[in-house]
Amino acid sequence: MKNIALLISLFLTFQVSMAQLYNYENGDTVNDFTVVDTQGISHNLYNYTAQGKYVFIDFFYANCGGCQVFMPVFNEFYDKYGCNEGDVVCISINSGVDKDADVIAFENTYGGAFNHAPAVSIDGGCEAVITDFNPMYYPAKCVIGPDNTMIDSDISPYDSVEDLEAAFPVGFDPQPMECTIGTEEIVNDFDFSIYPNPADGNGITIQLNTFNTATICIFNILGKEIFTHTLTKSIQKIYPNLNTGTFFISVQTDFGKVTHKLIVK
Repeated sequence: MKNIALLISLFLTFQVSMAQLYNYENGDTVNDFTVVDTQGISHNLYNYTAQGKYVFIDFFYANCGGCQVFMPVFNEFYDKYGCNEGDVVCISINSGVDKDADVIAFENTYGGAFNHAPAVSIDGGCEAVITDFNPMYYPAKCVIGPDNTMIDSDISPYDSVEDLEAAFPVGFDPQPMECTIGTEEIVNDFDFSIYPNPADGNGITIQLNTFNTATICIFNILGKEIFTHTLTKSIQKIYPNLNTGTFFISVQTDFGKVTHKLIVK
């Protein structure tokens, strides 16, 4: 057993000593992307960088042993710097082999006791990002600066939060901050229902459990807004004319904002 443990340790050490991405080197301008995480939240790279944020990306897949070992470190880092509400943004991008359910199960099993960074599966558009970045192996991590350039395409080793912090460029010294994630979704227990779901293309009904004023937005799998509408009733049928596929419906009211997945047959 000791020999096996030693071999695993040497393998992981060898992995993190190599370069991590085929398509980007330090100083390269990174292409924009939009993805949707397992909770139905859209993330756009250039929107984050335009706010002056540094974006850390973790590439993983559920059956990757190294990913299982290091995921709690990435989540601790995410938690320490405010759960994407500060100057540091963390996103986990799947290799393209796992669906939302697989990634959620992976996070529940291996994500650790901290708040978990947004994770994107094949359902949320991870494949285009993987094709663009082309990781050499998994797990791999990189950081992109506010000017959309690759700051560090080879964050290694990454056994601790301090190792990830070592990728901060000179002069960037973000302060740890508490997370306030999820507060808008739980205020007054606001929620809504969609039916039928899966839908058949003949319209869908939105039912709010608390109603004041509401705006509904529908996003496609790439996070692009394709429909918006103001709800005037607590139960209302809408006709967004959606093709077959997976979509995300976000409803914003004075009580908060909630997003749910919609399947159209």
